Amino acid sequence: MLTVAPDIEVLARFGRALADPIRCRLLLALREAPAYPSDLAEALGISRTRLSNHLACLRDCGLVVTSPDGRRTRYELADERLGTALDDLRSAVVAVETDRTCPDAETEGCC
Repeated sequence: MLTVAPDIEVLARFGRALADPIRCRLLLALREAPAYPSDLAEALGISRTRLSNHLACLRDCGLVVTSPDGRRTRYELADERLGTALDDLRSAVVAVETDRTCPDAETEGCC
């Protein structure tokens, strides 16, 4: 059964998903259109095993959903508004000092 996550949990899940460049690329690909794993793996240039792990993370975060299509499974964003959120984040201006790094960069993959 699906439930709606509270605001803070949604942000935390979105942040976790965006913490990895491959997951970012996956979300952007799915923003364009639903896709099958084999097509996503080819488009991103990664193995199906590696892709599967990232898709599982995105499913666990509640950002993508699956739908059966015969013998295949198609992936898509769980909510079309996630595409808008991705667009907004991509166009946001981030103030970064060139001589500083994120304090958590080595331990949690930040920045």
